[in-house]
Amino acid sequence: MSNTKDNIILRFATEQDVPSILEFIKGLAEYEKMADQVIATEEILQDSLFVRKAAEVIIAEYQSVPAAFALFFHNFSTFLGKPGIYLEDIYVKPEFRDKGIGSKMISYLAKLAVERNCDRLEWVCLDWNEPSIRFYKQIGAIPMDDWTIYRVQDHALIHLAYQSEND
Repeated sequence: MSNTKDNIILRFATEQDVPSILEFIKGLAEYEKMADQVIATEEILQDSLFVRKAAEVIIAEYQSVPAAFALFFHNFSTFLGKPGIYLEDIYVKPEFRDKGIGSKMISYLAKLAVERNCDRLEWVCLDWNEPSIRFYKQIGAIPMDDWTIYRVQDHALIHLAYQSEND
């Protein structure tokens, strides 16, 4: 999966990459002004990614230095009856931006989706992240303005999980 002509190598993460993955996650959280929400640890990532295999990670190296990551997993469209790839996070370290790394990673994920017979590659983007929004529109991504993401977590998740037992 590597492409050395422009000093960028894409590869699937290994267990040895867990410290780098956590560093990327913290960098992304800092960029998104959400650093206080990161509770992931190397141990949690090790278990989730390499034991439970809940998601996959691609690492981009620029001149042999880890420069970016993309974390993704399969979702499923009931309407299509087929899986898709959901890109949970993509992050390029600031010093490696404007080198085409993000484009290469998204393109690789699209190719992976096609190879895996998936009909969609999807992700979300913060409304204020104009540079990313411009980039996504340039590559042909369409914002799904009619859809709103809902989330249940923390105490609400626990309450909901046991709600029927208390009725």
